[in-house]
Amino acid sequence: MIARLRAWAQALKRDVMALWLAAREPRVPLKAKLVAGLVAAYALSPIDLIPDFVPVLGYLDDLLIVPAGIWFAIRQIPPEILTELRDLAQAMPRQGAWLGAVIVVAIWILALALLWWMLDRPSIPANLA
Repeated sequence: MIARLRAWAQALKRDVMALWLAAREPRVPLKAKLVAGLVAAYALSPIDLIPDFVPVLGYLDDLLIVPAGIWFAIRQIPPEILTELRDLAQAMPRQGAWLGAVIVVAIWILALALLWWMLDRPSIPANLA
């Protein structure tokens, strides 16, 4: 059972990377590129439609929405191109994942700094406005 779940998770990771490649592949139709890009961006994004801290529903997108989106996006890509992209995704090195994490953390830090700056500014007195 665990081996099957692990294989399924690996296939999902490979397919997300294949969708990311499909979004930039010139032979993929425009509609398929858009769907593939949106699904891959959502699957790779640390921000969920339903936050994980919401009981039961928080993991709904991870268990249902993402796999359903991947399934739908894969159906839009011509099979011969999808096979090539899956092979490319499987062969891609995984050591660059830290760069994505650094970028996400940097965006969150900048967003928090901006929020802090906006909330910490002194208000303009009514007689000066």
